[in-house]
Amino acid sequence: MEKLNNIPVFLKEKLEKQYGKECLNKIFDGFLSDKKVTIRVNTLKSNKAEIENCLENENIEFESVNWYKDAIIIKNAKEIDLQALEIYKTGKIYLQSLSSMLPPIILDPKEETDILDMCSAPGGKTSQISAITNNKSNITACEINNIRYERLKYNLEKLGVKNTNIMKKDSRFLDDFFSFDNILLDSPCSGSGTINLNNENTYKNFSLKLVEKSCRLQISLLRKAVKLLKKNKEIVYSTCSILKEENDDIVKQVLKDNNVEIIPIDVKDIPLLPNTIKGTITVMPTDLYEGFFVAKLKKFK
Repeated sequence: MEKLNNIPVFLKEKLEKQYGKECLNKIFDGFLSDKKVTIRVNTLKSNKAEIENCLENENIEFESVNWYKDAIIIKNAKEIDLQALEIYKTGKIYLQSLSSMLPPIILDPKEETDILDMCSAPGGKTSQISAITNNKSNITACEINNIRYERLKYNLEKLGVKNTNIMKKDSRFLDDFFSFDNILLDSPCSGSGTINLNNENTYKNFSLKLVEKSCRLQISLLRKAVKLLKKNKEIVYSTCSILKEENDDIVKQVLKDNNVEIIPIDVKDIPLLPNTIKGTITVMPTDLYEGFFVAKLKKFK
């Protein structure tokens, strides 16, 4: 339990105030847990039967996920082991956390529609949207950071993603003549839900300043998303944070603008934390899940 001392005091205080002592202890258990490796079958290049057959041939044990047919939990191998496999090298699978698979599923994109992924690198969710729509939607994928932009391009090409316009641009400054049927805003955040006390890289840069900076960016991005969305169409807003100022409070600010409404999200068999907006979800960090927030909004005027 000495590892808990690595959590910043201000974060402990925020989480206890927000969730209470009982939930806080469960969150800490999640931060301390050894994370299981999970993969997504890339249906643009393969299918689950082929991937399962390959894993069996490599003596890799796995299990399915009942809420998503293309997700697989790996039981006896690490990421580096999977990266050595041909199915990884050829883009037939993608290493992706279960929590990060939720936003594209909840977005429920359709073929022959225009979709914006506002903060798309490294491309996991963009490629998942493309897979869900069988490469038959028109995706605009934005990324401002040069290194992340190049990684995004590489991943989308490797995974066989088509019909995607990759833009090296801050999506807050897209021209307002753009309009979209669906928008995914998986927003930059503090990463408070992804803290793994067995991996210093997940928390060494965590700070109150980072939280405050993230909040300013999030509200700006979400308001821009609403502006770019067509009437009667939907946005999914998500973060890998479990702090309400990055989640509930951001969504509440946009709801006050009185042109969007909550579309309730219904999930089963996923560990959830309490939050303050009915119909949104906050995923609890565990050995299988990262802490994650997802809200679905519909523009009505």
